[in-house]
Amino acid sequence: MSLTIDAEGKILGRLATKIAREAKDGKEVNIVNADKVVISGDKEEVIANYRQKYERGTRHDGPYYPKAPHKILKRTVRNMLPYKSKEGREAFSRVKAYLGVPHDMEDFEEVDVKEGDDLRYRNYVKLGEVSKSIGWTPRGDLK
Repeated sequence: MSLTIDAEGKILGRLATKIAREAKDGKEVNIVNADKVVISGDKEEVIANYRQKYERGTRHDGPYYPKAPHKILKRTVRNMLPYKSKEGREAFSRVKAYLGVPHDMEDFEEVDVKEGDDLRYRNYVKLGEVSKSIGWTPRGDLK
């Protein structure tokens, strides 16, 4: 069974928890609009936190942390799974994240998690902005 989730305006941690549960249950999970996920918190603090994670290691030495928003989302989901076990690796292989909406995935399911609109009196930043601030450059139609 396949599940397509629109991530626009959803809070990163709550969305990742929902995705991890669905993947553990054996569902194929496709996430669209991964660059429009929000992270709650002060913009400067969130960006500094992700910049520190990115600069901590390299591809060859130490922990590699991705720049692209869809890969950051997948990394967050991976950390919520027991990815060092066979069950966790199988669950993680069922998770796919996309920037924007692919043409073959036009119908989504609405997931019941807290959205960015619920945070109108709080600070939050979109994952795409965080990615751009640590050096990611979008290619193609996304600007």
